[in-house]
Amino acid sequence: MRVFITGGTGLIGTAVVAELLGHGHTVLALARSDASARAVEAAGAEPLPGGLTDLDVLRAGVARADGVVHLAFGNDFSSAEAVARSVAEEGAAQAAMGEALVGSDRPYVTVSGTPWVPGRASDETDPVPTDGPVGGRGRAVMGVLALASRGVRSSAVRLPRTVHNEGQGGFAGLLTGIARRTGVSGYPGDGLMRWPAVHALDAAVLFRLALEQAPAGTAWHAVDDEGDTVRDIATVIGRRLGVPVRSVPDDTFGPLAPIFATDQPATSSRTRSELGWLPSHPSLLKDLENIRP
Repeated sequence: MRVFITGGTGLIGTAVVAELLGHGHTVLALARSDASARAVEAAGAEPLPGGLTDLDVLRAGVARADGVVHLAFGNDFSSAEAVARSVAEEGAAQAAMGEALVGSDRPYVTVSGTPWVPGRASDETDPVPTDGPVGGRGRAVMGVLALASRGVRSSAVRLPRTVHNEGQGGFAGLLTGIARRTGVSGYPGDGLMRWPAVHALDAAVLFRLALEQAPAGTAWHAVDDEGDTVRDIATVIGRRLGVPVRSVPDDTFGPLAPIFATDQPATSSRTRSELGWLPSHPSLLKDLENIRP
């Protein structure tokens, strides 16, 4: 299968590209810079120059592909306005690619987050949130899944709070960055809220399986660790960096503070049983031991 991918040079995307190429697919990857294009070529894929806001380029990529995997996101969390802008840009890109796929019966795998359900771990049947700081992402994903009624084999891989590799990535990576800047490995409140996690290489396998197998209109959970407490995560980070570990004010975490403070465990039982997904790489707490002081 020839696969068009956005976000193919990020921590997750790099793993997905390698997974696809390793299983006989060819890859056309969106590349927003010369450096990204070189990275795509070095990985064995073909670059398509352009960014997430270049909707005509996205449509051209879709036209050249047998299937689409969407991973790109602005990742600017510096302010509420920056987050809103990234969410809006991603939503427009997802809609444009979806419209280009209507009636083709081709697979379209998009990315989402695991939802929050009060009092229990969320599963694949729970709806994603459509309000709050990143509610627009949920609305965009629901739009992609709705394309199942219009001849698109759309599916969503829901990623947990942290997708990690060699101690980097996800919300745990943001905690590490804050600890480096402030000299304190902090957590919100009592730190007992739980964050699910998955290794990037395991997540990559699930994206491939969804592309190859997922029925139209379905959602899947890329969850290995169902929920480590933020205090436990911060404790490993603090030990690795040699800085104190303690509760810090919510505003330390900027516009993502409400999300950081939410207990959000998640399960992946259905994903494992129906798609045959079996994570095999290190857990988050073990992988954080790779953080360098």
